[in-house]
Amino acid sequence: MHFASDNSGPVPQQILDALAKANQGYAMGYGADAEMAEVTARIREIFEAPEAAVYLVATGTAANVLALSTLAQPWQTIFCTRPAHILQDECNGPEFFTGGAKLTPVTDADKMTPDALRAAIEGEEVRGVHGPQRGPVSLSQVTELGTVYTVAELEALGAVAREYGLPVHMDGARFANALVSLGCTPAEMTWKAGVDAVSFGGTKNGCLGVEAVIFFDPKHAQEFEYRRKRGAHLFSKHRYLSAQMLAYLSDDLWLNNARAANAKAAQLAEGLRAAGAEFTHEPQANMLFAALPRAQHQALFEAGAVYHLWDGALDGPADDLVTARFVCDWSLPEDRIRAFLALLQG
Repeated sequence: MHFASDNSGPVPQQILDALAKANQGYAMGYGADAEMAEVTARIREIFEAPEAAVYLVATGTAANVLALSTLAQPWQTIFCTRPAHILQDECNGPEFFTGGAKLTPVTDADKMTPDALRAAIEGEEVRGVHGPQRGPVSLSQVTELGTVYTVAELEALGAVAREYGLPVHMDGARFANALVSLGCTPAEMTWKAGVDAVSFGGTKNGCLGVEAVIFFDPKHAQEFEYRRKRGAHLFSKHRYLSAQMLAYLSDDLWLNNARAANAKAAQLAEGLRAAGAEFTHEPQANMLFAALPRAQHQALFEAGAVYHLWDGALDGPADDLVTARFVCDWSLPEDRIRAFLALLQG
């Protein structure tokens, strides 16, 4: 009954087999391996972007901060939401790797709107050289609160960014979960909507540890290569990153894993709703935020359930509602979901 994180689950056998295969013999290092050429070709095909520059790193934070440091100048500010991972959970990594660029919260909500983004942009560059200059827009897809931007919403935000000549970055740690939720193409969810760079997640969806950084304009390629090396994320035995990503993208593993995770979350949400849970946001992917009485949380934890309380402590009045985060990964056994719901209803 483990709902703490989609980082907590195992690695699919296909990826382990690919790593074992990559471990045979010798290969060129630093991204010159044959598998990386296949990864680049596959991502270009998937995204309908034949000129895209593609790079691999080992963590989502590295993908975000290195991509943003390529798009932002030190004197600029990056526009994001207040819950954004880059603002809340990356230890000021974007500021460090950009050399000082600030982060401006556009909204306290999970998703920004075009009007809120325009207002935030207009609020900068009002003091000339004395204040921050306008920089990239960063969008999380899936958002940190489990919701998903529609293609129309992405297009509207992309249009505002283009109006001011600002690049758009997408934090796609759960990219595949958003994609299967929308039923669109990767191109429609990215460059066709005005996105310039994507942190394309693999780790939360089954990989051992690999993320891709994709620039749809190859003019950013050379600078990113320097930043990746200087940021200590150019792996010498790079083939072990490439092998993971290539297996992930083969035979629709990335899509099938995301479909499985989303379906398990939908099953969990249905059971939580039947038990009277109140959702802070309507579940759209593989992450749920639901409020239950504190006494129910206490009983679930005592029975071995694992998840995170989001806005309160375990100690306190038994009847108080406390919101918790539940995350389903691709591997979560359905009998564990049923066992959890049986405890909840019992």
